Amino acid sequence: MVCGMDGCRIGPVSTPSKRRKRQRGNIEQLRSGALRVRVYAGVDPLTKKDHYLVETIPAGPNAEREAEKVRTRLINQVDEQRNPRTKVTVAQLIEKYLSVANIDPGTRRGYERNLRNHVKPLLGSEQAGKVDAHILDLFYAELGRCRRHCDGKQRIDHRTAKPHECDHRCVRHECEPLAPSTVRRIHFLLSGAFSRAVRWGWITVNPASMAEPPPEPPPNPDPPTPEEAARIVNAAWEDPDWHAFVWTAMTTGARRAELCGLRWHRVDLRTGTLVVRKSIDQNGSEATEKDTKTHQHRRIALDPETVAVLTDHRARCEQRASSLGVTLAPDAFVFSLAPDGSTPMKPDTVTQRYGRLAQRLGIDTTIHKLRHYSATELIAAGVDARTVGGRLGHAGGGATTLRVYSAWVAESDQRAASTLTARMPARSTEPFDRAEYAKAEPRTAPEKIAAAIRQLILSGELAPGSPAPSQKAIAVEHHVSADTAHRAMDLLKTWGLVEASRGRRAIVTEPRQDEMPQPVREPDASAPIRPGSTPTAESGTALLQLTLVHRSEVVRTFTAEADPSDPTHLRRLLTNAARRHGGDEVDLADYELEVRANGSNELITTFAAL
Repeated sequence: MVCGMDGCRIGPVSTPSKRRKRQRGNIEQLRSGALRVRVYAGVDPLTKKDHYLVETIPAGPNAEREAEKVRTRLINQVDEQRNPRTKVTVAQLIEKYLSVANIDPGTRRGYERNLRNHVKPLLGSEQAGKVDAHILDLFYAELGRCRRHCDGKQRIDHRTAKPHECDHRCVRHECEPLAPSTVRRIHFLLSGAFSRAVRWGWITVNPASMAEPPPEPPPNPDPPTPEEAARIVNAAWEDPDWHAFVWTAMTTGARRAELCGLRWHRVDLRTGTLVVRKSIDQNGSEATEKDTKTHQHRRIALDPETVAVLTDHRARCEQRASSLGVTLAPDAFVFSLAPDGSTPMKPDTVTQRYGRLAQRLGIDTTIHKLRHYSATELIAAGVDARTVGGRLGHAGGGATTLRVYSAWVAESDQRAASTLTARMPARSTEPFDRAEYAKAEPRTAPEKIAAAIRQLILSGELAPGSPAPSQKAIAVEHHVSADTAHRAMDLLKTWGLVEASRGRRAIVTEPRQDEMPQPVREPDASAPIRPGSTPTAESGTALLQLTLVHRSEVVRTFTAEADPSDPTHLRRLLTNAARRHGGDEVDLADYELEVRANGSNELITTFAAL
């Protein structure tokens, strides 16, 4: 060895790889005067190249002695296998981890998205062996500052990365933090990857175990109120199949993907139970079956009303399949857009349709919050938490017992099913007439045009016997296509306001008596409505608060949409409520129905079925 003073080198500057391995470490002098220690540590398991531990000692009078100490320490780390075995980067480590980890497909897609959007831009190029808790804490803090990882300078967030002319969609950037729950998921990804690297011997410690991610947000369930649930169920009745899905989701508390994956041979309408075994995983436009979220099977008891809903739904499915010449197989999906039930509904489609329904009703809620509604109503009714968790498929806290099928048919589960249905709004049993509904609430362009012409006829501006607007005139006046004008004219014919025959121009007909506006009369709140009596208030459906009274004792209070002046509506509600209380063999003379406006304590009327 040559003297290391005055720019002399200690050891050879470059030697063959095999010789370096035998020397167990080299000390090289750099041009700056600093010393660099290199110790051979084996072959990198990822790149298959020689792996070295390298450390630099600043120049100084004691540099040679410090370099020798570092060389000895690194050699000891290699001998004791306490050294990083690879120079793999964080991004490479996570990709390797995801290639071997057994992860749910949906979770995997979320991990890959977070790796692409957040980990690679900020942390992906760092060597995994050099990442510590301090680096991870800084990384989490940056995610909590701006989800787009801006540099803090003013800039414009453009609507596209392609060349374009800026408009109102290109706005000034405002930092928006990443949600704490998302940061925690990124932490779980890093923790799993580093933990696997420790098992493989690539690194010595898991830095994520010492880092501190954001605290878990406190649970804050926000279910719809009973009044909002009543409006949602009643609005869904427009499509009986969709109504069956919403009703089943509300009474069972099952996840949307679990209901999409439910098959008819898992539903026993005779005993009133259904078995949840699979769910639907959607990746773009593809939908595949997979295990449930907790990888557990569970049996849910159904109340009589839900059994009736599913029985009617199955009858509709069989009739639809028969009319199209196909067969509804025993393993067909319960909720399917295919006539033979061969393909399931897609979870994202369910979410979007429910979102549009809630938006139309002005209710801020999601399909997942029906699970919150189910759990909240059951707990409020006194059902124990273990039974509630079992119905909803929650893991932990007695999960082993919940796997036993006998627990699902226990008395508490049956009580839970009946209790929840008793708090549900009354289910409509009358068929939905879209044409009649369009008179009051037109939605599509043909319905709006037909409703406008209907008002002209009822007001007398278009007299009976006069020529009706032609389809061409409708298309020009309302700026619509000829097909839209044709559908509007067909709707007027359905209402009996226009009469036409082939080769002759359509004429306006005399409106029916029930189409003409009726005078408004003040209601008499003190007079009870009896079957067959004349209505005492303006006819109109409204959300009502109804109280069932049995022999002067209040039984239950619920909400429903009905006409308070229509004895037919009130009798049907009284009959359904009384049968829920006393069964099929009930004496309606023992029951009364107190009718109030929803949210008001003022009594409108008391209905008695005499």
